[in-house]
Amino acid sequence: MEVTAVGWVLTIGVIVALLTLDLVLGTVRPHAVGFKEATAWSVFYIAVAVLFGLAFAAQVGWGYGAEYFAGYVVEKSLSVDNLFVFVIIMSAFSVPREHQQRVLTFGIVVALVLRAAFIALGAALLSLFSFMFLIFGLLLLWTAVQLYRHRDEDPDVENNALVRSVRRVLPVSDNYIGGRLTSRVEGRRVVTPLFVVLIVIGGTDILFALDSIPAVFGVTEEPYIVFVANAFALLGLRALFFLVTGLLDRLVYLSRGLALILAFIGVKLVLAWGHDLDEVVPEIPTPLSLAVIGAVLAITTVASLVKSRRDPAARAHAGAVLGAPHHATGGERRTSGD
Repeated sequence: MEVTAVGWVLTIGVIVALLTLDLVLGTVRPHAVGFKEATAWSVFYIAVAVLFGLAFAAQVGWGYGAEYFAGYVVEKSLSVDNLFVFVIIMSAFSVPREHQQRVLTFGIVVALVLRAAFIALGAALLSLFSFMFLIFGLLLLWTAVQLYRHRDEDPDVENNALVRSVRRVLPVSDNYIGGRLTSRVEGRRVVTPLFVVLIVIGGTDILFALDSIPAVFGVTEEPYIVFVANAFALLGLRALFFLVTGLLDRLVYLSRGLALILAFIGVKLVLAWGHDLDEVVPEIPTPLSLAVIGAVLAITTVASLVKSRRDPAARAHAGAVLGAPHHATGGERRTSGD
């Protein structure tokens, strides 16, 4: 699929405009986002993503359109898992609700930049080395196994190596001081906890990009589709955070569902590599991928809600791909509104 320079410029222009809108909403007028506002903006961003997909499919064909929607669904589902970690970070650092928009918007900007870089690198590697399909596939299979093994754990944010390094190098104030990143306390320049939170969010975005980019390359090899699927999934993340924060704890089987999706895409990538070597090896078509991903998400969501209703004490976990210290799995996790 050929995308002209004008097409790229127009696409990036739309994304930058939406991102600017998000920045204005999240930083110029800091406030606690209510349910109605979060719902309205979530519907808006999903509608924009769907309308873009329909217009895109009408221009280039429904084959590429199906790849876009499959990529968008994959990235959106992985974004929900991102929200788990964001909730944990907000809770661990007791971020005031009026500053959470700023943190989320920063996270989205960093994620877009990092993923654009990873997409360019991934596309270059796939075009030069066909065995990268195998590497990406094995990476996703490993991630899926680790996520399933540690499905009942959460990342240990407070004991994160990045957090310890920042606190060791920089003096950190005890409070947020009006939401500033730096301030002077008793004549000494210090960083606020908000600065530390932004560093942690940025570091977390790198780990998310390492998983999500191979995953979306599993449903399409087109860098343009990979980029727009990631961009539109991330742009709605700020509003989605405030919409589903109170519901996240009820998605008790989400980590299991995401592990299955990552494993499925990993197998798809390995088969794609095998098909390049010998056409006897079957490929998994995009419509089947979209159907499997949608079915897994639907079953996971319904099963989670049924489990939560039958067992109100059941709580969801983000899943710790790298594992979490044993003590981090005990105790109940607070939500960001506590």
